[in-house]
Amino acid sequence: MVDGYVYGDNWGTMKAQTYDLIGDIHGQYDKLTTLLEKLGYMPHNGGFRHSEGRKVIFLGDYIDRGPKVREVLLTVCTMVEVGDALAIMGNHEYNAICYHTPDGKDGWLREHSEEKSRQVAATLRAFEGRETEWSDWLEWMKRLPMFLDLGALRCVHACWDTRSIKHLMGRSLTEQAFLHASATQMTPERHAIEIALKGPEIPTTDGNLFRDKEGTYRDIIRTRWWDIRKGLTISDLVMPPGSMNDSMKVDPSQLKLLPDYGPEEPPVFFGHYWLPADATKAPLAPNIACLDFSGGLDGPLVAYRWNGEQTLSARNYVISDLN
Repeated sequence: MVDGYVYGDNWGTMKAQTYDLIGDIHGQYDKLTTLLEKLGYMPHNGGFRHSEGRKVIFLGDYIDRGPKVREVLLTVCTMVEVGDALAIMGNHEYNAICYHTPDGKDGWLREHSEEKSRQVAATLRAFEGRETEWSDWLEWMKRLPMFLDLGALRCVHACWDTRSIKHLMGRSLTEQAFLHASATQMTPERHAIEIALKGPEIPTTDGNLFRDKEGTYRDIIRTRWWDIRKGLTISDLVMPPGSMNDSMKVDPSQLKLLPDYGPEEPPVFFGHYWLPADATKAPLAPNIACLDFSGGLDGPLVAYRWNGEQTLSARNYVISDLN
């Protein structure tokens, strides 16, 4: 049993199994099928299967933004059910669950503000007239693991932080108490979910706002969580790299709060960070790979072909032809 998945004999040993890891899909079904076929997967009983026994690991964020959310969910779920893939939770799945869960106080765990309603609008359009089916998908999302530790490689949607991972181990959003605690400010459950699914953040300097790809101005930035050392500036830490020019040095007390994934740790794969579509497709560090290159918007879907190596290589990136 590994974080919600039971591996039968058909999975083989960890040394023999190879994986193709795919970043945030966001309803872009055509990009997904193009990428899978480029990786050598062929249609099989509603999903895709590789003739050499490779498996896909989907890194979360299947919904929102794109036009074919339902088709993406059906493909991912089918592949998982028949053993051709693993899938973890993204922050968009988590947000959708909270958006549809009453808080017991005449509200919702995620408020129905204009901004947050806009974020889920494409998904709700995909299920107009299929509301019962959408409810079933929400239950499926609750059962998704929040990370995978397969020994020789690790997967999480946004950030691998040992403290948060330990807190999430063995937990599931099917537990009502845990779900509600995870959506409550200042709880350890909330902190662990925020770090793993959304990544660490720090405030910008006064008046220096950050505008994300959806046009929302923010006074906090997403940061990297490896190679944390003294003297770093906000520009050094911002994710995506190069997206902000701020030479202010980060207070050492804030640096101490950031996770710091070490170079001796197993390779870790994640998405979430909207790297620019034209950014170099290469590891961010020898054991660090982000596979979100804005595929949910104007960029390509990107995969990494993992064959057991502990030092990652740019040669193993595969890019969808559609963008």
